[in-house]
Amino acid sequence: MTQQTENRTPERGTHVYDPATCRVGEFQGKVGPHAMLRPVGGGREWQADPGKIRRATAPERLRAGVKAANERAGRML
Repeated sequence: MTQQTENRTPERGTHVYDPATCRVGEFQGKVGPHAMLRPVGGGREWQADPGKIRRATAPERLRAGVKAANERAGRML
């Protein structure tokens, strides 16, 4: 999979990888020059460089989903 260098904006909710933070997030939209990403499972959004983010791979999406489920389970205890 290639980086988002072709000026293609992902659809809202698409899982993308941000290499600056080494995190997978759900694409929320663009605000000015920034892409806004939200952690998988919810949480505080962060800004990312839209030219550097790329679609998350299947293993990256799975890892992010498992992490979110574990965090949810930990809050329930």
